[in-house]
Formats: sequence, C-alpha cells, structure tokens
Amino acid sequence: MLSQFTNQHTTRRNKRMLGELYDFAPGTMSIGRLDENSEGLLLLTTDGKVSAAITGNKVEKEYYVELNGEVTEAAIQQLCEGVEIGFDGKRYRTLPCQVVLLDPAPAFSFPPRRYRHPGHGPTSWISVTVSEGKYRQVRKMTAAVGFPTVRLIRVRIGGVQLRDLGSGDVQEVEGLLELVRRE
Repeated sequence: MLSQFTNQHTTRRNKRMLGELYDFAPGTMSIGRLDENSEGLLLLTTDGKVSAAITGNKVEKEYYVELNGEVTEAAIQQLCEGVEIGFDGKRYRTLPCQVVLLDPAPAFSFPPRRYRHPGHGPTSWISVTVSEGKYRQVRKMTAAVGFPTVRLIRVRIGGVQLRDLGSGDVQEVEGLLELVRRE
C-alpha cells in the first residue's frame, strides 16, 4: 500500500492507496511517508502545521530493521556516529543517531510484507532512532555499513508507538502533536 490517498501516477494503477483503508476526513494527509517496501506506523492529519512540526528534525522516528547478515559492533558504532549516503545526487552525512541490537528478534502481529526463504543466511535486528528523514535514509545507512536492510518497520514517532496495531488498522487519536512531543 502506498502512503498517498490518490493515484497520481498512471504507472501505479495496480497499487493500493491509503484512502482505501478508512473513510478519512477530507484533506487528510500522511505525515511523512513509508516507501512501498517498508511497514509500520504512519500518522495522518488534516492540519498542515501539525504535519510540518512532526516531519521536522526535532521529532524522533524509531525503526526496527532486519539486516542481511549478523551485524557487527563496528557497524553499529558507524551508524551511531553517522554515515555518508547519497541524497538528491549529492553525498550527505547522516546525523548521529541511536542504534541498538535487538536480541531476541522482535515479534509482530502482522506477517512480513515479502516472503524470505529461510535458507538465505542469517539475519539480525537493530533499532535505529533518527531525528531526520531523508529519502530511504535508514536503508541507505545500513547498506553503507555493509548490512543491507531486509525488512524495515517504523515502530515509533515521538511519543506515539505502533504497539499491537495490525497491518491496515486505523486508530483515531486526539491531540496528536502533544502525543508526539511526549518522548
């Protein structure tokens, strides 16, 4: 499912859109986006000021990331310090962030978006918390340290957590900006 409400590109006619999930209020927009290979928490609003405040660099976004291979402490340290990635055709150094090894692997109430054959080798899970959100940033960061992302799930935006919300579930909340700022 794409993080948009209308089909703006003719090449994506076969893709499901966010507007199919629920009878949203007119003018509803997603706050940030998840690419079509990512999963997890997506906040929605009808208030552009709320959207701008949350997408800014002051609100943390936390992702659980399954990596191809057994991640090393050296790679985790590199991610924490910031790595160089490509963005808009230029090189960009990511801001320092928090990275923690998740052992045991997290369990979710929804299945993986894509099937991964168990014979493809070991994987490991990390939690990555960033305060910025460049295009496909976390995927680019893990690839830069030699551990490509297999699965990416956003589990937290500020003080709002995914918890046990299932795939395609919608939950209305009041005072979104205040909830997000509670970290």
